[in-house]
Amino acid sequence: MMNVKNNKFALLLAASAVSLALTGCGGDDGTDGNPGDPGGPAADVVNVLNLDVTKVTYQDGMPTIEVFATNEEDIPVVGLQDLGVTAAQLTPMGATGAGNSAQWTRTARVSGTDSYIDNKNGSYTFTLELSEYNADMTQRFNVTAGGKDSTLADGTTSVPRREIVKDFSGEGYQALYTKNIVSHETCTSCHAEGEPITRRHSSYYTQETCATCHSSSMSEEKQWNHLIHNIHNTAKTFEDKKGNEYTGEAAEALIQNNCKSCHVEPDADSGELTEWGNWTRVPTMETCTSCHVDIDFKAGKGHSQQNDNSNCIACHNASWTEEIHTDGFVEKKALIDQYAMEATLTAVATDSGSDTTLSITITGADGAAIDAATLLTNIEQLESITNVGPNFPIMGYNPSPGNGEHKVLINLVKNGTLDENASIVDGKFVTTISNLPYGEVGADTDTAFSFIGLALCNDGTDLVACGEGVDSTSMKAELAHGTLSGEAPSVRHTDSVNFAACESCHGTEWELHQEYHAGFVMTEQLGRINEAGEMIVGVDGCVACHTPDGTYMSGGNKGALEMKLHSLHSGGDYGIIKGLQCSQCHNDFNLDAFKVKGALATSSGKYSTPIAATCGSCHSHSDSFKPHAEGQGAIIDGSYEAANDAAQLETCFLCHNPNINDHTSVKM
Repeated sequence: MMNVKNNKFALLLAASAVSLALTGCGGDDGTDGNPGDPGGPAADVVNVLNLDVTKVTYQDGMPTIEVFATNEEDIPVVGLQDLGVTAAQLTPMGATGAGNSAQWTRTARVSGTDSYIDNKNGSYTFTLELSEYNADMTQRFNVTAGGKDSTLADGTTSVPRREIVKDFSGEGYQALYTKNIVSHETCTSCHAEGEPITRRHSSYYTQETCATCHSSSMSEEKQWNHLIHNIHNTAKTFEDKKGNEYTGEAAEALIQNNCKSCHVEPDADSGELTEWGNWTRVPTMETCTSCHVDIDFKAGKGHSQQNDNSNCIACHNASWTEEIHTDGFVEKKALIDQYAMEATLTAVATDSGSDTTLSITITGADGAAIDAATLLTNIEQLESITNVGPNFPIMGYNPSPGNGEHKVLINLVKNGTLDENASIVDGKFVTTISNLPYGEVGADTDTAFSFIGLALCNDGTDLVACGEGVDSTSMKAELAHGTLSGEAPSVRHTDSVNFAACESCHGTEWELHQEYHAGFVMTEQLGRINEAGEMIVGVDGCVACHTPDGTYMSGGNKGALEMKLHSLHSGGDYGIIKGLQCSQCHNDFNLDAFKVKGALATSSGKYSTPIAATCGSCHSHSDSFKPHAEGQGAIIDGSYEAANDAAQLETCFLCHNPNINDHTSVKM
């Protein structure tokens, strides 16, 4: 065995081991044991591929590693054709210079059947030639296999994608230290599990794989600590060698440069991210310039001149670094939590039709009502959007064949000024809407509903009078229902998408449409209790605007909620949800909801039946989609009358039986 010893490294590693409070492996060999001969047949079906590095030995500095593969039933998988290993070693913090962060260096990369021995019992043996090796350093093995078009040696058994990393000491024992800052689960709260994490590399699915490869072996801008920040904000744009442009716009809009969106403290019980706080403790020029692109450290531009990272921590200590990067978000959350709204919608019949009165109470953190007059000058916008028919709204932004009416949008307050159609009564904001197009008693259209947004002017911590140059923050939205008949209101089904799924990406302070409206922070304020006594939080209010007729573009942007959410999240500029990962947002498919829907605007002035329109929000690019759907009674891009009349004649669900785990499933 070759051991490249270095006293400096040994001392640094000892210090790292103490600081991370990790223990060694004792006297055993640190591996998971030899799987041995399975004594049974190999897997002939692989729905789930499990990989593990079970043994690492060294001879003259060359590691031989044993990888063991099983399927979902723990049966050995024999005949993998595209198994690969990337090896890297970890230079500890400060080893290459004071203040420098720990860095992975890629030392080998092999794949394909020529690079390993298939032992025909589920185990595979690699012998790697490393470009560099130090036995005092942590050694990582990133194992990958499977994916699109991958099969076993039989050429027919498909193999799903699997990627793992496993870290060892330089002698094949348990690693004493590693660099694990952000978890895979944090990434998949936005990026779909089981789908490529980027367009550049359509074969790689985990950030651990990315970090292993984008190491110190590459140029500074391609190293992971720089690149990962770069692609999540708009500070600079770049193209990869395939011509894909990365602007960071979608990521910045989503996580809003909030470091704690990704740098999440692990649960007390997990202890898996030993260096999750690294982002505040180890500031470096390489990481900081990924966002702060106006700084040239060595030239002294935008920052005091410095040639290395040795003095960064003298000014940028951990607590200050955290404060300057997160205080704004902490203060914003505190401000949002100080105020909320409660609203009622009451309709009465009149000689000319009806009057529907919306009453809005602003409340404090303790739930106590606040006199509206005392807040008037602090309100940048108090906006209500009212529609009729929660399950299939009949009003729209623009006149439409279905109702001939405009959607009712009222700014009760704008820039501290009360609208002429609003008033303050008993400390509440009140407005009355005449002659909403109510339907018959018991119908969905017997119910009106108002979605309410509130934006308050503030200096970051306290409310201030609104005026030019004054910032505003959106507050928690509210939703109110009321009926003309006085009967219990109809409410939109909320068992398809639970808003908690939205929060997993957007967080709890995301200001939806803040640039167009007052902004809607949709949290528990939109909740209601279901029959089981559980709090249900849906996207009910969105359909006040995202009606069957679309929004301001009259359907040209597939603006109905049934289509807009799919087209926005699965393609276009955002495209976060990829592949068949419906479960990333959906907790169920309520197929019965289509029984109360009619025509949806799918292009300018043209309408489609609701099932076809919804499916077409993702599948319309397929040449076979239109003839297939029309063959099942659907209307695509026809007249409103034709699509509405045929809305309940589609026979899609006679064959299709979609569920969130496989939306392509059919009835057999």
